Amino acid sequence: MNILSVENLSKQYHQRQLFDTITFGIGQGQKVALIGRNGTGKSTLLKILAGVESADAGQVVYRSGTLVAYLPQHPKFNENNTVREALFDSSNPTLSILAEYEYLLEVINEKPELGDRFQEVMSQIDSHNLWDFESQVKQILGKLGIHDLQHPVKALSGGQRRRVALAKALLERPHFLILDEPTNHLDLPAIEWLEEYLSKAQLSLLMVTHDRYFMEQVTNEVLELSQTKLFGYRGSYSYYLEKKAERQEQQQAEVDKAKNLMRKELDWVRRQPKARGTKAKYRMDAFEDLKEKAGQKVGEKDISLQTIGRRLGTKIVELEGISKSYGDKQLFQNFSYSFRRGDKLGLIGPNGAGKSTFLNILTGAITPDTGTVDVGQTLQIGYYRQEEQIFDPNMRVIEVVKEVAEVIPMADGRTLTAGNLLLEFGFSGDQQYTLVGKLSGGEKRRLQLLRILMQNPNFLILDEPTNDLDISTLNVLENFLESYGGCLIIVSHDRYFMDRLVDHLFVFGQGGIRDFPGNYTDWRLAQEEEQTAASAAPAPKPAAKPIEAPVVAKPVIEKRKLSYKEQKEFEKLEKEIAQINKQKEVLIQKMNAGGDHAELMAWGQELEVLNEQLDEKEMRWLELSELA
Repeated sequence: MNILSVENLSKQYHQRQLFDTITFGIGQGQKVALIGRNGTGKSTLLKILAGVESADAGQVVYRSGTLVAYLPQHPKFNENNTVREALFDSSNPTLSILAEYEYLLEVINEKPELGDRFQEVMSQIDSHNLWDFESQVKQILGKLGIHDLQHPVKALSGGQRRRVALAKALLERPHFLILDEPTNHLDLPAIEWLEEYLSKAQLSLLMVTHDRYFMEQVTNEVLELSQTKLFGYRGSYSYYLEKKAERQEQQQAEVDKAKNLMRKELDWVRRQPKARGTKAKYRMDAFEDLKEKAGQKVGEKDISLQTIGRRLGTKIVELEGISKSYGDKQLFQNFSYSFRRGDKLGLIGPNGAGKSTFLNILTGAITPDTGTVDVGQTLQIGYYRQEEQIFDPNMRVIEVVKEVAEVIPMADGRTLTAGNLLLEFGFSGDQQYTLVGKLSGGEKRRLQLLRILMQNPNFLILDEPTNDLDISTLNVLENFLESYGGCLIIVSHDRYFMDRLVDHLFVFGQGGIRDFPGNYTDWRLAQEEEQTAASAAPAPKPAAKPIEAPVVAKPVIEKRKLSYKEQKEFEKLEKEIAQINKQKEVLIQKMNAGGDHAELMAWGQELEVLNEQLDEKEMRWLELSELA
């Protein structure tokens, strides 16, 4: 029996048919990925299933008593709430009990008169067997990097809001979970933890994601939205790829057959005298049906990425002994590297380790504390930033492209007008005159990428390029980047994207940068081998009485506890994290109040430093909390 049944669902958006009379069901325990091109209506469908939007026609039915939780692409909270209030703002009685427990736990020393109520709440936790869940709550918050529950929601960044919204959805303990791009703004350890968590969770799941490794490990069915219709595949993502190719081959064969028949029928139609037309009406009707079938499209037009490519000189970028620190925090020091033509490297490391700072030094936005950055004369950098570029919502798509150029030279010698280039990049003639404000998030990101590639850079920096792009666009982008002749730097949490494209990594952390030869999977395997070798290493023998040490022979590894020094560091970190958040809040209030250009620039730089410090301290807090 299905936990969710959808029948004949239809939705039109801005005179554009997203999906038409689609029907499907999801059973108990099924974990389903929803995929499709940007703009096909994936997020809209999730909103309808979550009850946020309504359909034009059809119905959505959940099994009675089903608890549904939903993670949208752009979560909205009460700006006056704290993180705790946002997390536990729910009609779920279990969360209400735990929310009150967490609150009382913090204030009981200052308000001893609440002692009786504290005992009552603890009794409720006992009677509902919630202590295990309380431990899960702490684990979920810790893994997602949520530590300061008193932090105001209005001071959170977009990525922090996403993590709070994801934690809230998981804490609901739903029967049916709806996730729209759950891996966006998560670092690699958090993605791997979420992957394992959802794989083992006893719930039904429907999610939109571009992360192919994540999809392969978590889901057991794929639904594809294409040309207003829905196609289902019972199996993993790799199974879907195989079966989709078979379906398209079969469809193409049927269309080709219909075209051959249509040619014969067309010849017959042309030879018929007008006076005899009524005598073969059935055949004329059949001809019209045949014409419709022969005109069907199989699949969607592939996006084509081609640029002319600027020549790279002998000197590209030479980094000599660069160092950068903020206060007491050393990001990296005395790092040297000379970029070579065709370099394809990835940047990995925890948040706050210095990746963004490194890119800013490379592009000249900030200067290193020591060392030099020597740039070649022919260098043309194209920088695709993680933050979505803000376009005028009242401009039309073609106007945005014409701001860069009206005619663009291509690698194969052709020249394309702005309109033809948009066609090759997946924007139909009608879409080119659509207002930018009506585009989906993924379509805006595709437009942002197109504008950067139009400038023909020979040194590409892609900061989280996979966020909000559909898998078809990612496949084409990957094909383009594989043959890209310039230098390429990728910062991404998409493991598949990194594995396919990069040949070495800059690994940030512990105050330095390590150049690792290999992709992300190579790095993970190397880390696992190092950990295995370290745990398998024999314990050092006592110097005085090696024979009287039978305990060493017992292969039991006990979890290490915090040392006294680490305990003090742990307590200090909690205070420092809270203090930095307060400083951020004051700074954000200043920026919102306004100021002159110099003040805003200074405050912006100060905010960046605080964010770097906060990320580092939160990562260290997480390491120590696992021991605690």
